[in-house]
Amino acid sequence: MELGKLPPVKESISFVVVGCGARGRTYMRIAMELGHKIVGIADTSETAIEVMKGIAGNDNVQVFSSGEELLMKERMADVALISTQDAQHFGHASEALKRGYDVLLEKPAAQTSEDVEELARLAEEKGRRLILCFVLRYTALYRTVKEQLDKGVIGEIMTMEATEGVGPWHNCHSYIRGKWSKTKKSTPMIIAKCSHDTDLLAWFAGSHAVDVTSQESISHFRPDQAPAGATLRCTDGCPHVGECRYDAHRYLGDQRRWMRNVMAGGETMNDEAIKEWLRTSDWGRCVYFCDQDTPDHQIVGMKFANGITASLTMTAFDTGRRIRIYGTTGVLEGGTGVKDGEAYVRVQDHEGEWQDVEITDQVLKGYEGHGGGDFGLIAALPELLKAQGNDFVEGHRIGFTADRVSSK
Repeated sequence: MELGKLPPVKESISFVVVGCGARGRTYMRIAMELGHKIVGIADTSETAIEVMKGIAGNDNVQVFSSGEELLMKERMADVALISTQDAQHFGHASEALKRGYDVLLEKPAAQTSEDVEELARLAEEKGRRLILCFVLRYTALYRTVKEQLDKGVIGEIMTMEATEGVGPWHNCHSYIRGKWSKTKKSTPMIIAKCSHDTDLLAWFAGSHAVDVTSQESISHFRPDQAPAGATLRCTDGCPHVGECRYDAHRYLGDQRRWMRNVMAGGETMNDEAIKEWLRTSDWGRCVYFCDQDTPDHQIVGMKFANGITASLTMTAFDTGRRIRIYGTTGVLEGGTGVKDGEAYVRVQDHEGEWQDVEITDQVLKGYEGHGGGDFGLIAALPELLKAQGNDFVEGHRIGFTADRVSSK
């Protein structure tokens, strides 16, 4: 089924969008393809507003210069999509719930565990649905893993090992040079990047964590690891331009696509505009001379109330997600390829050979984002709005506890 030939939804959902950045645009493009509608949008960037207006395709869409301004108005839609920066999530989501919106909230839910719990409490009090954008639950890969576990193909789960390979360039773009490099301005990296993973582990375990341990370190991206003669900015005449794998000039070439995550239409900027941006922006800095407080590797251990144990390794020095689950009768492995992102799942009986498992419900062409999870989430939204309860909290609890107990 090709992009643009999707069957219309049976129930159209109306949205207001608070935050018109990359994530908001992605969700709303899919929503519009599925036959939903956008009635109000808010952002401080005029460029982002214009792009979202184009996505909405509605000359009558109401435009606001901030989320606060939009949320001062009476409820005007079914769902409020909150896709602002991490530090704004709690304020915008709580106000939307108070206004009577069901809320689709980009992860993480908030900057503190206490605020996450407050959002869950407020949603229950107001009788509204609060749905976190844990898009990995809606990928063909992890749906297949969950189906296999529910069928009991490896018996009872005993322990799980998950790995989140952030990717060297992604790590530097987002968590060293970028918007998530400082915990106080965003959230701990284990929440900002891996709340997907802790959510999945809690989902598979079907229980809540009773013990969490953590070890983390900044071992490589620091001044004493910089190559000899490296300058504070890649544009300051650094002798390693063209050779260093983290050279910011790669935004002009093979890493140009990352520009769209920094500014609307950024990937279409001409070379001279990007060069000027590199000379002045945080993304032009040498990754060895940034002042980030984010780890480049971290290991989190978990014990759940039902006895299942789990570990999660977050590392800048790998790409892709993998999981290995040990059961009483067999083992399950799953993950995504490093280069092409191709997913795989296989199982092995303790006394047998590895068997590949067919991954059904493959991604529709054009919706490869997050392994199809972006599309899967929006496609599932009508049913999610009818469901009971808000089950996003446990993964956040694990992440915030890991940050609190981590040995830095």
